[in-house]
Amino acid sequence: LNHDMTLTEFKFIWYMEYSHRMWGRAVGLAYILPAAYFWRKGWLSRPLKGCVLALCGLVCCQGLLGWYMVKSGLEEKPDSHDIPRVSQYRLAAHLGSALLLFSASLWTGLRLLLPPQKLPETHQLVRLRHLAHGTTALIFLTALSGAFVAGLDAGLVYNSFPKMGERWIPDDLLAFSPVLRNIFENPTTVQFDHRILGTATFTAVTALFLFSRRIPLPRRTRMAVTSLLAVACVQ
Repeated sequence: LNHDMTLTEFKFIWYMEYSHRMWGRAVGLAYILPAAYFWRKGWLSRPLKGCVLALCGLVCCQGLLGWYMVKSGLEEKPDSHDIPRVSQYRLAAHLGSALLLFSASLWTGLRLLLPPQKLPETHQLVRLRHLAHGTTALIFLTALSGAFVAGLDAGLVYNSFPKMGERWIPDDLLAFSPVLRNIFENPTTVQFDHRILGTATFTAVTALFLFSRRIPLPRRTRMAVTSLLAVACVQ
């Protein structure tokens, strides 16, 4: 399939993959070595030991999923002459576990560095917390849908926005059978879902920001919500 590739072009791909693997292994050592040292010194509380074990386990799982994902791109497909690519399912799993690892690491670090703030459990504050949790789930789902777009090269199908071609809803949205298969394997449906999820996520982040302006919040919380909106706009 790539008989005309030069040695220089191959080296570029090889070093990109090699650097990614080495960086991943460095991340693993950055977790495991200090964790073992702190554990041996007795600096970890019982709850923190559970967090450390979970984080180290996630690091190992992340590496295993990376190998499992790459393996799917190297399998021979005698019935297909398409460009070799990894499984979109494994790509989504690899990205999802990376997001979980990053979020759990950040959450654990901030919990240790910053003292908790005691706020009165008002009705508005409870609603804000629920809205924040829902927005978090929506952001995570949108990111995972992006992995399916990448895995299927679905971004190449339609390159106009907000319409897809000349239509709001494309004709081949449900071209695959059974219908459920379209959500994960039809490039048109995958791109359509990603667009809808992205728009819904941006709307949810904006709503979270506007709702937070009506509640007296600590400076740290207000900074977090404002930063979230800023990043959503950039994204």
